[in-house]
Amino acid sequence: MGNPVAVVNAGSSTVKFSLLNGERRVFDALLDRLGSTSANGACASLRDAQGAPLFQGPIPADNHEDALIWLFDWLARAGDGCKPAAVGHRVVHGGDGLTRPVKVTGEIIEKIEALIPLAPLHQPHNLAPIRLLAAKFPDIPQVACFDTAFHASQSAVERRFALPREYEAAGIRRYGFHGLSYEYVAARLAEIDPCAADGRTIVCHLGNGASLCAMKNGRSVATTMSFTALDGIPMGTRCGAIDPGVLLHLMTRPGMDAATLSDLLYKRSGLLGLSGLSGDMRDLLASDRPEAAEAVEYFCYRIAREIGSLTAALGGLDALVFTAGIGEHAAPVRARICELSTWLGVAIDPAAYPILHTPDSRIHVLVVSTDEETMIARHVRRTLGLPQGSPRSL
Repeated sequence: MGNPVAVVNAGSSTVKFSLLNGERRVFDALLDRLGSTSANGACASLRDAQGAPLFQGPIPADNHEDALIWLFDWLARAGDGCKPAAVGHRVVHGGDGLTRPVKVTGEIIEKIEALIPLAPLHQPHNLAPIRLLAAKFPDIPQVACFDTAFHASQSAVERRFALPREYEAAGIRRYGFHGLSYEYVAARLAEIDPCAADGRTIVCHLGNGASLCAMKNGRSVATTMSFTALDGIPMGTRCGAIDPGVLLHLMTRPGMDAATLSDLLYKRSGLLGLSGLSGDMRDLLASDRPEAAEAVEYFCYRIAREIGSLTAALGGLDALVFTAGIGEHAAPVRARICELSTWLGVAIDPAAYPILHTPDSRIHVLVVSTDEETMIARHVRRTLGLPQGSPRSL
């Protein structure tokens, strides 16, 4: 199998795992319900490159560490060809010091740990598999890839908050996220649309977590997320941008401590809060309830507003790109956002895919499938000097 690279993306109760040989997927795994108090316990789903199931069912794991040990034991039983030559990790926050993929060392682990206060809901889960694999499999090199790194090219003016400077010195600034997705899309645009790759392009990463990024010549100029992954446009359960005065007001209410406020903003707002039905766009588009339609319209409107703002940051617009689950699959959402952006010269054929713009459109409009796992695998191979393998076919 050559030098397969494993990619680990750890969340609060899940671990997403992919094994890639070059840029060809060998299989994908989802380790789910980790740490759950559910009677069903932890489970795993493993599928091959064609999506056929390799394993489906419960696993003897109480936590992330147990689940990963189980998975690596499964890999060992599958044969020597499945043992990864290296492991790449998606790490949400790299701060100002970790702005490129790095080989994991004890010093790097300490730097990632020091950033936990900037991403307390994500960073500990990203760090846990790194520590485990370093202890259990010290012969397998690891590479940390940071979701904030792509945005390090932004100007100081773009990244600054209007706070006293001592807060900026303490790390309170705009970082931006979804960087691995944006980096992959930028690379794909260089292959399929030179106008979008070299020009002024806004990429809409629309999934359960959602953000927009303004890129010029493939580099990040501005993005909607900032200090945390809570800012910007509304998301599945996250509120997006909100007047900080609202938060100050809520904090005066009985029972509204930091934990309760965090739960409100991260888990009970966004599309779920607006609709009272679901945070899943598929459910909202299928519903005939007016609240569902209002949530969808609000989502599209706020994105269209941000497109206008990011166009100003770019000094014009040459291309608009949709990616991630909603961006790639929810045609009505794309169509409405483009309808609200006709003032920019956007004109699309709603039935077209993946090139959406019509011949008379001033703006190129495309759908590009994102692939953070492939981007991480590329970084691992480049960082460790491993062969890149065959590129993805166009």
